[in-house]
Amino acid sequence: MKVVQPIRDTRKLQVIKEHLQQTNERDYILLMVGINTGLRISDILPLRVGDVRGTHIDIIEKKTGKRKLIKINRALRAALDHYIVGKSDNAYLFRSRNRKLRTGARDEPITASMAYKMLSGVAQAFGVKEIGTHSMRKTFGYHFYQRERDISLLMDLFNHSEESVTLRYIGIKQDTLDEAIDRHSL
Repeated sequence: MKVVQPIRDTRKLQVIKEHLQQTNERDYILLMVGINTGLRISDILPLRVGDVRGTHIDIIEKKTGKRKLIKINRALRAALDHYIVGKSDNAYLFRSRNRKLRTGARDEPITASMAYKMLSGVAQAFGVKEIGTHSMRKTFGYHFYQRERDISLLMDLFNHSEESVTLRYIGIKQDTLDEAIDRHSL
């Protein structure tokens, strides 16, 4: 399994956001939802327009089966308000433009592999490596931890049971180890 990292550099993250905002609004909103909620891609893709009209996103997580209530912050709210104008509450937020190959179904959400192709392609274009759809969740966690320094709150958001798991997941353990080795010169 490929290890993916958070996008640590806020300048690169901003450039990626601006690029997507200008080139593909759906993909921009996908990134914004991922980095502002910390949800897994499996919980993001099935979202419908009606799920994001209020102040919170209320879901049952696919992986854990637990209910999760995520506040929609100001940045995400502004992006969503523009994107959902005139859309039906039942429409998928990340609707595929293509028919499903096997079933011929229309109006389905994009697949996780399509989300991966989009995200990895744009990240690669801007020199970001070790990227995948999980990078959005990790980016949320990394920057949340950097601002709040509250590991227990982040553990609760991610449904992790140990601090070490959360720190390793968001890349803080590796950053700390790298910095310690840099300071340790013989």
